[in-house]
Amino acid sequence: MDNWWLNAIWSLTPTVLIGLFFWMVLRLILRADRTERRVFREIENEERIKAGLPIREDS
Repeated sequence: MDNWWLNAIWSLTPTVLIGLFFWMVLRLILRADRTERRVFREIENEERIKAGLPIREDS
């Protein structure tokens, strides 16, 4: 019976590790995109102020 549990754990380990890796990469991509959009919005608002235009308040 111990051999059965060991085989089950070894069978699930690669799937779990690949799933965790995929989740981490996807999370990093989404965070980078969110940060890039925030920085771009700040730069755009600074340029709009310099040009005398109103600041965009959209999210």
